Amino acid sequence: MFKLVSSRKGTNCEGTTRRDFLKVGALGLSSFLLPDLLKAKASAASAGHITKDTSVVWLWLSGGPTHVETFDPKMSAPAEYRSTVGAVKTNLPGVEIGGLFPKIAQHADKMAFIRSFAHRNSGHGGGTHWVMTGYDFRGADQNMGPIRPGHGSILAKYRGTFNQTTGLPTYVRLNGILGDGPAWLGPAYAPFDTSGNARRNMNLQLPLDRLADRRTLLKSFDTINREIDASGLIDGLDSFETQAFNLILGRAREVFDLTKEDPRVRDSYGKGLGQQLLLARRLCEAGTGFVTINYGGWDMHGKIAESLKRRAPELDHAVAAFLADVAARGLDKKILLVISGEFGRTPRINNNAGRDHWAPLSTLALAGGGLKMGQVVGESTAKAEVPKSTPISPQDLMATIFHVLGLPLDLHYKHPSGRPTPMIENGKVIAELV
Repeated sequence: MFKLVSSRKGTNCEGTTRRDFLKVGALGLSSFLLPDLLKAKASAASAGHITKDTSVVWLWLSGGPTHVETFDPKMSAPAEYRSTVGAVKTNLPGVEIGGLFPKIAQHADKMAFIRSFAHRNSGHGGGTHWVMTGYDFRGADQNMGPIRPGHGSILAKYRGTFNQTTGLPTYVRLNGILGDGPAWLGPAYAPFDTSGNARRNMNLQLPLDRLADRRTLLKSFDTINREIDASGLIDGLDSFETQAFNLILGRAREVFDLTKEDPRVRDSYGKGLGQQLLLARRLCEAGTGFVTINYGGWDMHGKIAESLKRRAPELDHAVAAFLADVAARGLDKKILLVISGEFGRTPRINNNAGRDHWAPLSTLALAGGGLKMGQVVGESTAKAEVPKSTPISPQDLMATIFHVLGLPLDLHYKHPSGRPTPMIENGKVIAELV
């Protein structure tokens, strides 16, 4: 919504007050005015809470990807435990990953493969809640809603829901994941959902094809600008309201338009997941702080090798393209890619040539974010059953993400009950990465 109101004589029929104001809708996310959000962020900066210009792209493999066939193939284990799709050598000496990821293997120097990530909830809902929020909640397995806020909502609360330079949302959801919402932080910190009304509301009540042409957009505001100048309204707007007016004319919608990308780069990503990762890169480059992508279909209880041959190649190509593009643009210090699911799969192949749910060892890989890449972190037992080294928990992952994003590890927010509640209780930054 975009709304300009100027009332010099009392209240009109719609209840507008005497105060002249500029109202820029927050792209359908909340009832907060953008000027108020800018004020909040400026206030945080003046209090010493300077935010980092870093971002996270969380690629969620829903269904529970197998840790064996992805990043811990265990080719020396007995046949019923080792990777059913073999292994491929990476560009890191002595390191192999699953055989269906040859393109990712050539970018292993840009990644950290975590082989001791674990928790204790092998349910889809509960496992997702634990990894996405850092907290176990068994009710999620009975379709109960999340009771803890996800990382992106915490970031939106800390940084403000919009980037004050570009007007882009701090937190964007490309498709949904249980646990990637605000819970009790409140709907103001929910993700900007690209598939919902929020995305459509970016048109400022103008046709989208007109918005695609910046000249047409600016021309359409010429009359408004002249009317504001004639009435003296612009002189009455404080600096934050003026900034909000300028932001809405900026890059926000343009960044979402992939036709603005170099066709060669766009083609290099491929289709489907690749285009989502390209959009995520564009958003992060322009100031979005957290993007979630769900690439599902990993609940493979039977014929796992056949299922993986249908699912893995698109992931392999898209991630490799993303890593190459981010590195070429010098964004590997700014953008952290997280690849995970709700749990791993049983180490031993079942009677249906598949693997079942297994939280005691889970899939996790990271790339970028200014962390130390080109390594394997942690070690699993010989049959990939449990961590052999010290387990890395969802809260440790959470602490590491906080470190990248510049969030204090002792960050607290007030629960609706009135209690100051820590976002992290016992997580520690993964030492090998810093």
